[in-house]
Amino acid sequence: MSVIEVIEFLAVVVSALFGVLLAVRKEMDAAGVIAVALIVAFGGGTLRDLLLDRNPLFWIERPHYPLIVFGIGLAASVASHWVVKVERWLLIPDALGMGLFTVVGARYALDSHTSLFLASLFGVITGTFGGVLGDVVCNEVPSLFRPAPLNATCAFAGAWVFLFLHGMPLPPGVASASGTLFILLFRLLAVRFHWSLPPVAAKRGSPP
Repeated sequence: MSVIEVIEFLAVVVSALFGVLLAVRKEMDAAGVIAVALIVAFGGGTLRDLLLDRNPLFWIERPHYPLIVFGIGLAASVASHWVVKVERWLLIPDALGMGLFTVVGARYALDSHTSLFLASLFGVITGTFGGVLGDVVCNEVPSLFRPAPLNATCAFAGAWVFLFLHGMPLPPGVASASGTLFILLFRLLAVRFHWSLPPVAAKRGSPP
């Protein structure tokens, strides 16, 4: 397996765990837990592949991915009492999955000969859209779209860390690991210190 394939595999597993924790928090049944795990694990990468016209979709090209995510969801449903105990660590798989998938998305975009800016955007899409879909399914306003600790900003900045190092003569995996670690730490710090962008408020005119 190449470095990028290893990172993608880890991203799928970690994102599935985040989806499981998200579903358990909403007290879903086994079908709901498995469904949310699949949606979170594959949502961002699917949108990326569709926009880049990559065929087949990454989880169809690697059919063991859905089996692994299904197994994670099923195991979590059977051992839900263990899942509840680690629910408070929800942020860690969220941040790590974002970092891993952002790097994968930016790399695949480069392989499709996009510009660096578009590669960074595809990284953000891949790293965040699965979580957006998971929030929607769980009847939550996605944190990506409301004043909350920095989310997409972390992915965007981390994508540029990866892209900058990717263009340098470094050993394989250094750029990917650096981008992922940057996003993980940035996201954890943003939540810890409540870093967020100010809401955009429309200016109201004077009453007539």
